[in-house]
Amino acid sequence: MELTWLALLLFIPLVYVVITLVTVQRSAYGATEASRAAGRAYSLAPDVATAQQRAFQAASMSMQDQGVELDPADVVIVCHPSPESCLQPGSAVEVRIQLQVSLPLMPAVLGRSTASIAVDATHAEPYGDYREAGS
Repeated sequence: MELTWLALLLFIPLVYVVITLVTVQRSAYGATEASRAAGRAYSLAPDVATAQQRAFQAASMSMQDQGVELDPADVVIVCHPSPESCLQPGSAVEVRIQLQVSLPLMPAVLGRSTASIAVDATHAEPYGDYREAGS
């Protein structure tokens, strides 16, 4: 009888830790893939306005594959060497995905989770020296 209770007391926290690790890992993997997909979508777009839209759609789809909803504020796109050099030969597009992953089975207080872990990923996609400039 004591062995059963001891096993339950040790097994329940172990299962929670495993569930938490899987949740955080899937979000981290999704953020990495989302930043890469957004960078590729941005650099292949014909103009900056379309590039912004396509980048968010690509990132959102990558995160949905992992079961995570992506907010537009979670995606930050920066062009290098200057913000005006987007879709210009020799430039690069850096995409940062920053989000908070709520821990599973934690109660929500005032509509927000009380415990979360920050996950972020960055990908830099070169535009290419010998490509035609986008508009």
